[in-house]
Amino acid sequence: MFPLLILLVTLRFYPILSAFFHSFFRWDGFQTGRFLGLANYQRLIQDANMIQAAGNIGKFVVSRLVLNLTFPMLGALLIYHLRSTRTGYVYRVLFMIPMVVPLIVVLLTWKFVYHPYDGVLNRVLGAIGLEQLERIWLGDFDTALWAVIGIGFPWVTGLGIAGFALLIYLAGLQRISADIMDALTVDGATILTRIFRIEIPLIADQIRVITVLTTINTLQSYVPVMIMTGGGPSNASLVPGLYLYQSAFHHDRFGYAAAIGVVMAIILVVVTVLTNRFVRTKQ
Repeated sequence: MFPLLILLVTLRFYPILSAFFHSFFRWDGFQTGRFLGLANYQRLIQDANMIQAAGNIGKFVVSRLVLNLTFPMLGALLIYHLRSTRTGYVYRVLFMIPMVVPLIVVLLTWKFVYHPYDGVLNRVLGAIGLEQLERIWLGDFDTALWAVIGIGFPWVTGLGIAGFALLIYLAGLQRISADIMDALTVDGATILTRIFRIEIPLIADQIRVITVLTTINTLQSYVPVMIMTGGGPSNASLVPGLYLYQSAFHHDRFGYAAAIGVVMAIILVVVTVLTNRFVRTKQ
């Protein structure tokens, strides 16, 4: 266990302590400058870019929660209610195939979908007579953020944990006792009654887990925004993770970036503690 402990301390604990220490200094990534105290944190609170990024990540979290709590569940319910076990297995495999596609491939594909001239989305809108809805999706202040959120349509196995969410929901549904389903069949319960009165309440634990994982994953995510829009236009799609990256590697403000990282870490810890209380079930 000792070599593993050395690696853990070197690659995990030391960077955390280093970020916390350097967040109080002017730091260029190589040499530690003068001590600034809480100046980086004070600047963080007053930074208009950070305020914009915080608002954007809030929209991301809420949107991803809505998407991951609905569409993957719908896919799981459809697979679960198939009469043929073999057919259900085939569909489960088909839904999981997108998960093995590299993220960069998915993002570049969607970047082509949103292309203002040759993109699939604008071409389809034009073909059905909705030219007035065509946009420069990733370059429009009003649509850039929502275009990034919309990546992965129909969101059953889209970005983040959507694919895992489908499997988690399906595993919860398959754990429901067959006796319950047999009793519902004898009572003549409709499919909607089964779904809303029995199945969804019985996978409440899975719903809570997806809520936790989605919240944590989305708060840390910045790669889709970096690839699709770079945070633009005019910071319309900027998120804290990307702003941290830009502050450090574009502007050499590593101390300020460390302060952003510390604040994000504290928020994630608080969210984790609160959601763990939410997820905890009665034995």
